[in-house]
Amino acid sequence: MLGLGGLKFPPVVQTEINLVLVLVTLLGFWTRLRDLSYPRAVVFDEVYYGQFVSLYMKRVFFVDESGPPLGHMILAFGSYLGGFDGNFMWNRIGADYPSSMCVWGLRLLPAVCGALCVPLAYLLQVELGSSHYAALGAALLILMENALIVQSRFMLLESVLIFFQLLSFFSYWRFHNAPDRYLWLIIAAVSCAGAMGVKYVGVSTYLLLLGIASVHTWQLIGQQAVSHLRVCVECGCRVACLVVLPVLLYVSWFYIHLAVLRHSGPHDQLMSSAFQASLEGGLSRITRGQPLEVAYGSQVTLRSSTSQTIPCWLHSHKAYYPIRYEDGRGSSHQQQVTCYPFKDVNNWWIIKDPGRQELVVNTPPRPVRHGDIIQLLHGMTSRFLNSHDVAAPMSPHAQEVSGYIDFNVSMVIQNLWRVDISNREAESEVWKTIVSDVRLVHVNTSAVLKLSGGTLPEWGFGQLEVVADRVSRAHHSSLVWNVEEHRYGTSQEQKEREVELHSPTHIDVHPNISFLSKFIELQRKMLTVKQEESEHKYSSSPLEWISMTTNIVYWLHSSTNAQIHLIGNLVSWGMANLSLAAYQLLAVWYLLRRRRSIRDIPEAAWCQFQRVGVVCVGGWLVNFLPFFLMETTLFLYHYLPAYTFLLQLLPAVLEHTHTHLLSGTSQRRAGCVSALAGLCSVYLCYRSFSPLTYGSPEMSANQLQALRWQPTWDILYRRP
Repeated sequence: MLGLGGLKFPPVVQTEINLVLVLVTLLGFWTRLRDLSYPRAVVFDEVYYGQFVSLYMKRVFFVDESGPPLGHMILAFGSYLGGFDGNFMWNRIGADYPSSMCVWGLRLLPAVCGALCVPLAYLLQVELGSSHYAALGAALLILMENALIVQSRFMLLESVLIFFQLLSFFSYWRFHNAPDRYLWLIIAAVSCAGAMGVKYVGVSTYLLLLGIASVHTWQLIGQQAVSHLRVCVECGCRVACLVVLPVLLYVSWFYIHLAVLRHSGPHDQLMSSAFQASLEGGLSRITRGQPLEVAYGSQVTLRSSTSQTIPCWLHSHKAYYPIRYEDGRGSSHQQQVTCYPFKDVNNWWIIKDPGRQELVVNTPPRPVRHGDIIQLLHGMTSRFLNSHDVAAPMSPHAQEVSGYIDFNVSMVIQNLWRVDISNREAESEVWKTIVSDVRLVHVNTSAVLKLSGGTLPEWGFGQLEVVADRVSRAHHSSLVWNVEEHRYGTSQEQKEREVELHSPTHIDVHPNISFLSKFIELQRKMLTVKQEESEHKYSSSPLEWISMTTNIVYWLHSSTNAQIHLIGNLVSWGMANLSLAAYQLLAVWYLLRRRRSIRDIPEAAWCQFQRVGVVCVGGWLVNFLPFFLMETTLFLYHYLPAYTFLLQLLPAVLEHTHTHLLSGTSQRRAGCVSALAGLCSVYLCYRSFSPLTYGSPEMSANQLQALRWQPTWDILYRRP
């Protein structure tokens, strides 16, 4: 019926609903979200990620070298929705959650991401040119993969990473198949930034997608039918979406991270003094209001800027170098100068003008500038920082650094140091508290004060060695020092000065540090700081993942045989490996035949075969090979992102075989029956291991023993 203006009334909206897609989506949510609060106990790496979630809830700064902050923010957001306040001690696996804690909220978002991977697998297969039957097969393989289910149901990050990876490829191929839909390209860019923001391995997925997009863009440039203006616009949009936008979003994750975590925390010592002073509490309580400009007469502590895990401060004490070292070399037998990894009154030094005797700050203060010659007097022992042509105790290629004592021998004092501000903006730059990176150059020998990295033996109390090095790289962090604590000295006499060193004074000056500086420093720390290497009962090597010769016990009930394991679906695991081998053999065969100008399959089928290989085999490679280069403890769950792409390959290879390699009707029927039998086997394996996937129902010792399909698996049980 026509209404006013000729418009049809009532308005009607027509749409098509893919019921198969709806069904697998619902099944995905059911397999991942049912009984999500069980067990009400800390499961495996929840003890690790839970600590960071608690720090987020309390807005306390931390550093996690395992990956960027987006994953932690997602976990923290889910915990916030569940009403978690951060008050829980994450001290052991298996610890019971209190009845007041919403465990469902802690685990919700990883489970949702894991559930959404099922329809994304379906949609990605369709965009790659596979049939809906192959797409259904890919979705069912993801749906019934026990390892993916386990990893999705707890407060862990692999399911979040896989979700962003699948979404990025699906969105890009949707854009590629319909180039005018730039919304999909933006979604692909956001997903790539999400993958990189969850774990660093997401960078490899982003680079793969960027490589695919570059090839497509190069092909677009070569299309003569497209105008020059259109080519320029297309290239500009793709660069903006796939290069600029992911980088901006990646940086924004850190901006949010640093904006939220404003309070001093347990990892402050990893960061520079300037970074620490920007946080509320901790060092900022000590340095707030201290003088900004270092002046003659200033009392300072000098912190090494080296990138090692433990910070330390230039230090001296009333102990001497031994007359002879263990290797027979002699020393100066003067006062030890070291680097001490704790706050201590012996870390204080006084900046002195060599031409004057005053040890106090004048009015107005005379600032120390780049290029000035100074002396450093140890506050508690009144010994000048000195160096001379004597080999250092642990680093004989470098000079010893000491507190000078006049033993009335031929060793003359050499205690002049030139201030070299490496991050200066002008030649007359003033030495500033916290923000100035300073090299102290020995005037007599041109050697630079350096933290060598060596540890002194018992006579040096296990403290870190400080030397003067003539051959060091100019900008190495071990050569750089900055003033952390600072006050203007007012006492000329030693006794009064010792009292003053315990009573800091303040002047209202607040050093600032920009977000960009904090971002670069935090990024560098996350990439360079490593946890101590440790053996773990369930650690494994990448080659063990392919055959799944190892498993991980995630949770074990304290009194029954109920338990949860990270064990994959062994049937689909094996078939995925076979599909990889089959694809490689087919690719080599086709390439050799095409080299001889023999076309076994239509060009469209060849292009679709290549697309599947680039995404699935390429996705497997870029998520698997990097682990061979990593010097860290590895576990089976690290393989899951790569394995997900391998599961995508299996139905595509089966469909290609059915369509192009099986010629007769009987052969194709046999192929369909075999594929259906394989799918049924996957389901039976999924059902068999479900008690170890969900932790219920409880199984007897004999039943558990029957599930030990691999002799290397560690399945625990209690006999009645």
